[in-house]
Amino acid sequence: MQVMAVRRSTTKGFARTASLLQQQIKHAGATRGFAVTRLLTHWPEIAGSDLAAIARPVEVKYGRQGFGATLTILTTGAQAPMVEMQKEQLRERVNSVYGYNAISRVRITQTAPVGFAEGQADFRYAQSASPTPVPPDPAIRQQASEIAQGAEDAALRTALEALAQNVLSKTKR
Repeated sequence: MQVMAVRRSTTKGFARTASLLQQQIKHAGATRGFAVTRLLTHWPEIAGSDLAAIARPVEVKYGRQGFGATLTILTTGAQAPMVEMQKEQLRERVNSVYGYNAISRVRITQTAPVGFAEGQADFRYAQSASPTPVPPDPAIRQQASEIAQGAEDAALRTALEALAQNVLSKTKR
């Protein structure tokens, strides 16, 4: 007589987070107008890192007449002209994700970086916006120190040195 071994579960009753949240994510995406949640979850790959840093998708609305939907993009007021120039390329990228011409129009919504709970522009895909500072040339630093040498107050001397370094490095460019 042959005895069959019963395989025990290694998860001990736990489930993966992705499987638990999948329905909620689909429902939240569908209520916001996103039939394909990939647009939300893979926004930096779809839009590109530079555009994802300054804009994010808000909703997709399907009109009553005609084909195609309207994709609404949220950005700040200062970045809106940059996004406006890239609307057509963005529409093509999004349609390639859908697999057909699902998006016929792209609409841009502007808001301030802080605002009401729904309207906040928090672009977490943004990488460091400011470039890393380049250390000043030692010769320029020495020359700036000589220029500020006459000041007796330490705070004033430091401020004059910084000003001199900025002016000297700018003229060198």
